[in-house]
Amino acid sequence: MAAVHSVDHFALNVPSVDEAERFFKAFGLDVTRAGAHRDELELRAADGWRWARVLPAADKSLAYLSFNCFEHDLATIRAQAQHAGARFVDGDEGVWFRDPDGNLIQVKAGTKTSPSSKTPHAVMGAAADERGNCTRSEVKEVRPNRLSHVLLFSPDVLRAVGFYGAALGLRLSDQSRDVIAFTHAPYGSDHHLVAFAKSSARGWHHAAWDVDDVNRVGEGAAQMAAAGYTKGWGTGRHVLGSNYFHYVEDPWGSFCEYSADIDFVSAGHAWPAGDFAPEDSLYLWGPPVPENFIHNTEA
Repeated sequence: MAAVHSVDHFALNVPSVDEAERFFKAFGLDVTRAGAHRDELELRAADGWRWARVLPAADKSLAYLSFNCFEHDLATIRAQAQHAGARFVDGDEGVWFRDPDGNLIQVKAGTKTSPSSKTPHAVMGAAADERGNCTRSEVKEVRPNRLSHVLLFSPDVLRAVGFYGAALGLRLSDQSRDVIAFTHAPYGSDHHLVAFAKSSARGWHHAAWDVDDVNRVGEGAAQMAAAGYTKGWGTGRHVLGSNYFHYVEDPWGSFCEYSADIDFVSAGHAWPAGDFAPEDSLYLWGPPVPENFIHNTEA
């Protein structure tokens, strides 16, 4: 099968671009104004890539999700999407269609933005007779390195996994029954590039942003709390994906995640996907899951 290799960017509708600007700047992203009326935002991480667009709208929702593929795979992916039942729409570049949940998807030939190998995130302890940490005033601003993955609510998780596998070549990494599932790209990818969680309707749950290590995850949480964004979940460590996490609730009930040391699937490797009980799949350690974490504000 042909397959996408990366997320190029996502576009998010929000009811207040000004609120979005404050939130994403506090999170550590580079935020610039765009659009004819300067009423849109572009979000960049430390790598300089434009990972997201933020668009004005009446309510929060995913406007579209854009994937990149190799140029020689694009025609085959279009045929795969058609065979999988995609509803095609007109677009400005590449192929545009609706997935079974109604999400707008773009696939185009483009740069591989996902990593091609695992970046070590080890935290080294201090040697004897050396101070192991800095003071709070010396902590540098946490700036995410890149986008790691996105998670979407879906009324039918297994159908979503089947469609994205048949149309885009994404492969199942792990799942927990029909409650949540994680997929990766076959050309070298984090444990999950796109994930799906069960809800009564489609919706945007979170974008995860890679940082250097678990210390930066914790420092990011403190950074956001100091800016007034105290709601969320973490700090902890996931089971599926193994990454350290801290989720910060945005102004519209979805989340941004600081993530470090996620599992990596090398190109061509057959990852042994598992099906885990819900009570043994979400986190290894951390605070209890808050009720709002699984609430789909778009339902």
